Amino acid sequence: MMYQENILDHYKSPRNFGRIGNATVHHHEYNPLCGDEIELYLVIDENKKVIDVKFYGRGCAISLASASMLTEQIKGKTLDELKNMTKEDILEMLGIPISPVRLKCALLSLDTLKNSILIFEKYVRK
Repeated sequence: MMYQENILDHYKSPRNFGRIGNATVHHHEYNPLCGDEIELYLVIDENKKVIDVKFYGRGCAISLASASMLTEQIKGKTLDELKNMTKEDILEMLGIPISPVRLKCALLSLDTLKNSILIFEKYVRK
């Protein structure tokens, strides 16, 4: 029961919710199956470390709680560390069984993060 309360807490009071005007990378992902949307804003320093992060979006409790928890995990980490994050890391972080239908919701923030890193490496820092 505690894990479900944790998800509801992150859903009702998301951490790092908002936008960053001067973000190094800003990326938006959309889940057409349910309408969930996550925008991720990353400020990345010269050592390729995330020094600030915010997310903005709308969606179900699972997708928003996942995004909120993910932002807490990634602040202070390098892009190389973040590239190694997996689906299992997200599911462990959420701490509840996720049905196949809800898996895309749970992983939307991770997909957004992974694509943000790709954009950073391809277009921002060559």
